[in-house]
Amino acid sequence: MKLYIDSANVEKITRINEYYPLAGVTTNPTILATEGRPYLETLKNIRSIIGMDKELFVQVLGDKAEEMVDEGKYIVDAISGKVVVKVPVTEEGLKAIRMLSAENIPVLATTIYTGMQALLAAMSGAKYVAPYVNRIDNLPGDGLRVVSNIVHMFLQYDLGCEVLAASFKNVQQVYDAALAGAQAVTVSPDIIEKFVAFPSTKVDVSEFRQKWTAAFGKDHSNLG
Repeated sequence: MKLYIDSANVEKITRINEYYPLAGVTTNPTILATEGRPYLETLKNIRSIIGMDKELFVQVLGDKAEEMVDEGKYIVDAISGKVVVKVPVTEEGLKAIRMLSAENIPVLATTIYTGMQALLAAMSGAKYVAPYVNRIDNLPGDGLRVVSNIVHMFLQYDLGCEVLAASFKNVQQVYDAALAGAQAVTVSPDIIEKFVAFPSTKVDVSEFRQKWTAAFGKDHSNLG
């Protein structure tokens, strides 16, 4: 399982990267625009935070496949390290995925709502597909079933494409996506911080410390 942070906020990325086992950072046009800074500057700042070996995902905006490919090449050239180009799964997007993959540029197929979209993207050469769990639920639909079905199809046909589940509203959805077999998830900073924020854990730690202090004093440096 790989964990990505879905954010372009350098302060939040810095904090999460310090404490959690991140595989990289995913961005999208909305996330980058929200920061109110030049997007290339932001992306390069993110790269300096996470290092060269973690993946950084950047989405194209073109309508035509050729525009998407040109944007993807520009992104890969402009940003150092491991960069994955995000391409929406439209007809033009499928064509762009084939073209980029043919040039060994890794692609994440995004805006996925159905198993068929994911299957076509994987057959076109995508390295990752990103089903939108909570957005599917809001249609209404069953986002986790879609994730599970995609995982099953990819295993059945040995496609070598990974499911990077996205769009979560709570920790339980992330956990359920992991149980469904998703190889990766991308999650907002506020939800990631809730992964270990369990009240009973804090109570237990406090109780352990109080009992130790009562028995041995406040010096915790000589536990060995």
